[in-house]
Amino acid sequence: MGLVNDVLDDGLGGLSHNVITGRIEDLVKWARSRSSWPASFGLACCAIEMMATGAAHYDISRFGMEVFRASPRQADIMIVAGRVSQKMAPVLRQVYDQMMEPKWVISMGVCASSGGMFNNYAIVQGVDQVVPVDVYAPGCPPTPETLIHAIETLHTLIEDGEIMRRRRDGQGAGIHVEEIEPTSIPVLLGSR
Repeated sequence: MGLVNDVLDDGLGGLSHNVITGRIEDLVKWARSRSSWPASFGLACCAIEMMATGAAHYDISRFGMEVFRASPRQADIMIVAGRVSQKMAPVLRQVYDQMMEPKWVISMGVCASSGGMFNNYAIVQGVDQVVPVDVYAPGCPPTPETLIHAIETLHTLIEDGEIMRRRRDGQGAGIHVEEIEPTSIPVLLGSR
């Protein structure tokens, strides 16, 4: 009955924000966070974990990310999974530039984030030298749970609006998430 009294006393100002009384900006941010489509950029062993995240066991379609897009024009999140070579860096930048605004980048794995164990002339020592990174997912390779946590962190940043403010200086948000230890249950495929 408290809700009815607030509406009678205060009018629509007494209602908490919902779909009818919410701001358009909040609704757009909510819709963007719930319907983001990733562009897959799997370069090494982290790509296997990224594919496992999209499979039936982890199912990232419950976050509104039904399919990985092969076309950068249809994607708004780039998940860079694995080490980036010097020859691949211009291609990565070209795909990033072809994505429509607003766009976000998740750096998946220690090789994408810092070059990993490949400290040589052929590997880029951090994908943030090529594109602005918004969320870093650590691990070698990171588990699907870690990638899901990075995606949820990015969704929270999109909803808060902080991620849109940083585009003025051209740098990524640089959020680091902690690696989540897997708590998986073994899957039995059949018994003899």
